[in-house]
Amino acid sequence: MTRLTQTLGLLALWLAVSQTTCAADPPPRMSELATAPTMAAATQSGFDIRIEAPKDVEQVLSRHLELQRYRDQTDLSEGELDRLQTQAQQDARQLLGTLGYFSPTVVVDRESAAPPATGQVIRIQVTPGAPTRVDQVQLTFTGAIATQANAASQRDEIQTSWSLRAGQPFTQTAWDSAKQLALRQLTADNYPDGRIVEALADIDPDRHLAHLHLTLDSGAAYRTGSLAIEGLQRFDAELVHQLARLTPGTPYRQQDLVAAQQRLSDSGYFDAAFVTIDTTTPPEHATVQVKLREAKLQKLVLGVGASTDSGPRLSLEHTHHKVPGLGWRAVSKAQLERNNSALGTELTAPPNADNWRWVASALLQNQLLGSLNVASQQLRGGRKQSSERIDRNIYIQYDRATSASSATTSLSTDIAQSLSANYAFAVRYYDDLPFPSSGWGWGAELGGGTTLGTQPQAYTRWLTRWQGFLGLGTQGQTTASASRLSMRATLAGIVAQDGINLPSTQLFLAGGDNSVRGYALNDIGITLADGSITAGRYLASGSAEWQRPVRIDGRLTDWESTLFVDAGAVANQPAALKAKVGVGAGARWKSPVGPLQIDLAYGVDVRRFRLHMNLGFTF
Repeated sequence: MTRLTQTLGLLALWLAVSQTTCAADPPPRMSELATAPTMAAATQSGFDIRIEAPKDVEQVLSRHLELQRYRDQTDLSEGELDRLQTQAQQDARQLLGTLGYFSPTVVVDRESAAPPATGQVIRIQVTPGAPTRVDQVQLTFTGAIATQANAASQRDEIQTSWSLRAGQPFTQTAWDSAKQLALRQLTADNYPDGRIVEALADIDPDRHLAHLHLTLDSGAAYRTGSLAIEGLQRFDAELVHQLARLTPGTPYRQQDLVAAQQRLSDSGYFDAAFVTIDTTTPPEHATVQVKLREAKLQKLVLGVGASTDSGPRLSLEHTHHKVPGLGWRAVSKAQLERNNSALGTELTAPPNADNWRWVASALLQNQLLGSLNVASQQLRGGRKQSSERIDRNIYIQYDRATSASSATTSLSTDIAQSLSANYAFAVRYYDDLPFPSSGWGWGAELGGGTTLGTQPQAYTRWLTRWQGFLGLGTQGQTTASASRLSMRATLAGIVAQDGINLPSTQLFLAGGDNSVRGYALNDIGITLADGSITAGRYLASGSAEWQRPVRIDGRLTDWESTLFVDAGAVANQPAALKAKVGVGAGARWKSPVGPLQIDLAYGVDVRRFRLHMNLGFTF
């Protein structure tokens, strides 16, 4: 009876509990049972990582720890988290080794996140210990550079330029950089086949010292031999030799090959050029491989543009790289602007061994110079030489100009002609074209000639111009990131008897985007009695501009702000020069096609604001 009573009592208790449960919470449907695990998983979160270490160490660990890849995973078991903790400790030690800490203390533990956050936090506590410093550096050379007497200077340069010296902190980045610099210096001159045969960083973790040993094998010394040219169809191999200017038998210099490649690319004859030395050929006369892709024989370019000086612009330019029967390049261009229409052509011969070229050109032009409508014709013939830093030009020029005033109703015209011999050059030492931030450029022209007509008169024409940048940054700033002062100046004159009748195109005017801002193009000249403006025999102009790079959230942008003051004068006598001033502010943008200049200037003499826009940098 007792056992039966106990059994009946348990059954009654079970029924009571079951009824209570059913009344309070009805059993879930099958669909709810199916979604319950998913909902539970969605509420789970991954883990967070907390790194307690010096700032430089913390940045490296935050960026490179393998543990970072798993922090958002929500299905990791406790065993997997334990494994990741162990792996994180090993990874942290390896990363600290790249920073020069070889005896660190690394503690990795796990704890629950503080409310209201959920999940867990893996905490990494790092005490890096003393940094390892370089104790000894040993550079060893093998190959020709170790035995050749004339290689001593190159060995000394590599050793002197070694960047990771005794006493400096050792890091993997500094070690790799030092090795790569030494290898570049080895292979830049004489030894293109040079290589690193041994690189050892022997670390003493107890004393926190690093002993560095690097062995460089130069291989044989190379001299350039003949050119092996690929890709020629329309142009002659002689043209490639004249442009490359690589003399067989000279010691190998990587810089010479790069310069040759640049000259071929810039010539216009080739769309692509690659110049390398073939180290499989005999070092005494190694073959220079020149691979080319020729430009199209003819090219037609339609141009559309605008400027605040001349308004809308439409141009059509045709290039023929090899005129039949002559072999010269011909560039013909027609241009139409608001105050200037022109039609011209230029014939240029292939360069000789010294990069001099014969040039002949003709130009027909109708333009507004001051208040004069000038129809001019120009013929020029001579030679020119262009290089990265210096341009030279020697030529004879014929000018003819027919001038009529646009400020009066007079139908009178003036015809003037001249013949002159001229020499011009330009020197450029800028840091980065077309976006210079330091350096300077200087150009000059000198010509002598005579007017043509019933009473010829001799004259001398000269012009000089200069532009420079003065950095205003603090120590440690690069020239591109610091503010600077841009200055330019132009002086020009004609030495001749009073009353000489020269073509207007030989005289001078000022004003415009690249002259004195705040005034229209060629608006500064000599004002005649009838109010018209004509060109003069002397010119002086200058500009000072403060350029300041623009930063957003501390980051350097492609924009700059400017403040400037310009001044210029034109007269027929030096003593009569009286400057007209323009002041203003503007912006510069490093566009993909060159610097875009946007300026709002106030012409002090005309008491008027004027917007100036210009694209590109030329000197």
